[in-house]
Amino acid sequence: MKRLLSKALMVCSLFTLLTGCEVVQWKTDHDNTALHEDGFTKHTIALKEGGKLSYWEGGKGEPLLLLHGFGGTAAATWKAEMLELSQVYRVIAPDLLWFGESQSNAKPRLTTQTQAIWQLLNSLNIDKINVVGISYGGFVTYDMMTTPERINKAIIIASPGPLFSDNDLADLVQRAGVKAPEDLFVPENGDGIRRLYDNVFVSKKPLPDFLANQIYQGYFSQWKPQRTQLIQTLPSDRDRIQQFDPKQLPELMLIWGEKDKIFPLSNGIKLSKYTQAPIVVLPNTAHGVTNEQPELTSKLINNFLQQ
Repeated sequence: MKRLLSKALMVCSLFTLLTGCEVVQWKTDHDNTALHEDGFTKHTIALKEGGKLSYWEGGKGEPLLLLHGFGGTAAATWKAEMLELSQVYRVIAPDLLWFGESQSNAKPRLTTQTQAIWQLLNSLNIDKINVVGISYGGFVTYDMMTTPERINKAIIIASPGPLFSDNDLADLVQRAGVKAPEDLFVPENGDGIRRLYDNVFVSKKPLPDFLANQIYQGYFSQWKPQRTQLIQTLPSDRDRIQQFDPKQLPELMLIWGEKDKIFPLSNGIKLSKYTQAPIVVLPNTAHGVTNEQPELTSKLINNFLQQ
């Protein structure tokens, strides 16, 4: 996402005062067009508790589920990987609840997210699937893995699952210079976007006010109470999934950025030992793995699934 925003910014910043150029809307339209041209279609299912789940589907082959992180959408997080992997797999990429076009009437928490994904897969008559999740999507992935009979293989990217302790949480808050995790992940304005991006991406690039504000309005201004609850209830769900025996998990691989400031590499190494899963460490890469290293991410996913 950051690469495309940077390219658009070079053009758009020259004309924004005259034209009101909307960089975020341009990127959204660009992503949607690229996906549609490649054969992807967007669908919506009604959730049994009320609400809806929006998802992209494209390609043919073994089904592959891609779960995005906090604050993103399926297309903004996975577009490049979707285009590449759909050449081999039937790719399904939902907007998680309270992101993009998805929302639920149920209580915002990890369990609700996971149950919505199961409803999606049931509606598609998919009994067993490969799943890849990044960051918050990695928590959903781990929760899904506690139903191992429905998971073929899983890949978690930059997400510590049940091993993210209260001390780790306190360290994150201190590193980010905020009072609580939701202050980082549920920004209130353009300044909050700058702080979040500084912690997510490996290289800092200045965001002018108009662009930071557009990113906030486009990706972060909706569903703030629900997103805050997702963050605040995550520790209790973490404790729940920690009760599952890691020896019973399906086959798993981890991918981590060497310079991750959200969940440092030490978290990934700890999870690798806990689950006995291999970990691939990407040099000069931070937390936004799928946006910073899309080609390598696609290759790693495909290689692991083809083994």
